[in-house]
Amino acid sequence: MIKIKVFLGTDHRGVRFKEDIIKHLKENGIDIIDSGIANDPEDDHPDFAFKVCEEVLAHPGSIGILVCGTGIGMSIAANKVKGIYCAKVDDDDDAFYAKNHNGANVIALGIKHDKEEICNIIDTFLATKGPSGEKYLRRINKIIKKEMEA
Repeated sequence: MIKIKVFLGTDHRGVRFKEDIIKHLKENGIDIIDSGIANDPEDDHPDFAFKVCEEVLAHPGSIGILVCGTGIGMSIAANKVKGIYCAKVDDDDDAFYAKNHNGANVIALGIKHDKEEICNIIDTFLATKGPSGEKYLRRINKIIKKEMEA
């Protein structure tokens, strides 16, 4: 595994996997930092998404992992943060393409997976190199240009 800093945010539904993710990444020598926001049945996923995304932006080269009920709410919230490219991923292929073809710096997962699947998806995302192909970089640059217009 590559030495990288990972920021983790889990809402009240995603918290069931928080300790498993932390344990797995620490066992693999990955520097993982929890959002630090307390979980309770009334917490709001955007709070976790925004906190993790702010940390990713403050630490270039780091990535974010978000877990909520479906991954959809977290990904929507995360993508409102300028400079964040979050993909909702459901399997290893999604994780690979999110990073290698689309330059994602954050992934969002839902709880429909078991802990082994979640850890495999995260491992794939961490092990995947960022985009280098001309067509992928061209596409990403179009997205960045549009983002800068807003």
